[in-house]
Amino acid sequence: MEKKIEELREKIDQIDEKIVELLSQRARLAKEVASHKGERVFDASREEMVIRHILSLNKGPISDEELAYLFREIISICRRLEKPLKVAYLGPEGTFTHLAALKRFGKSCQYIGCERLEAVFEEVLQERADVGVVPVENSAEGVVARTLDLFQEMEGLKICGELVLPIRHMLLSSADTLDKVKRVYSAPQALGQCRRWLQENLPHIEIIETATTAKAALMCGKDPEGAAIGSEAAKEIYHLNVLVEGIEDLPGNSTRFLVIGKEESAPTGKDKTTIIFTVKHRAGALYRALSAFDKYDVNLTMLESRPSRRTPWEYVFFADFQGHIQEERVRKALEKLSEEALFIKILGSYPEADKG
Repeated sequence: MEKKIEELREKIDQIDEKIVELLSQRARLAKEVASHKGERVFDASREEMVIRHILSLNKGPISDEELAYLFREIISICRRLEKPLKVAYLGPEGTFTHLAALKRFGKSCQYIGCERLEAVFEEVLQERADVGVVPVENSAEGVVARTLDLFQEMEGLKICGELVLPIRHMLLSSADTLDKVKRVYSAPQALGQCRRWLQENLPHIEIIETATTAKAALMCGKDPEGAAIGSEAAKEIYHLNVLVEGIEDLPGNSTRFLVIGKEESAPTGKDKTTIIFTVKHRAGALYRALSAFDKYDVNLTMLESRPSRRTPWEYVFFADFQGHIQEERVRKALEKLSEEALFIKILGSYPEADKG
């Protein structure tokens, strides 16, 4: 038995040596590619195609999720050898947006935590960051209105990627038992996702809203009678106890995040496009506008209205649909839409994320 184990370990050592050599070759080639592609640090379509190809080769026992995580870290390290990617996110450390950024870009990046969504957009606009990560939609609470509004207010940015992060909320505290808690700190979105649990288990508790869940964790750590709704990462970073796990109201709760930047993404074969448009003030205008997508077999995945922020009681529509702006059917659908629309703005075409 001992001899067999030693033989297996020897084979593992040989494989490890090959892995090291192959990783070194990959890193050298990545640096050579960087010397030819100029200043562009992040190529969303190329990276997504790499991951999809890797997963198509997977025969187990490593899961697709684990393999994707491993290769995103490899890509992150190779990218750092070219030039460290600067990633702005809604922070501080420990927010779900921070976790989403880490999942998408790996650890070998320069992360810039921002206290406000506006600051994430500004960091990218002013080129202090290469890309930004912002929440846009939750499966339980719907869209993040402020994110949508910022796309109206700020010009010059493109959506170049998206990802979906499963959200599991915990009740964190410096206290060790639930009966000691007098206040709960949290961001509005997290409170909305845990509303029923709070009503059933802490019906008379004081609620204090914060900008982010990580800010809530930081504040409750200084309050011996406080608790916060947060993540596993926030618990580790801010040295808190977990009083209750899984307090989100709906199973399968997840949040969709957008990657914003200045570069457009090339088609990958599985893409999504986001636009803003307005329609004429006449009966049936929206119906006729949306018929353009049906006519050219373009699948809408989200439609949301927001105040125009220019004229009172006027609205703009945000739409997500499957397909890339370079596809003929998408171009034709947008041409048809323009017959009814007063205004169309393409926010970006980008690789579509898996829903988990």
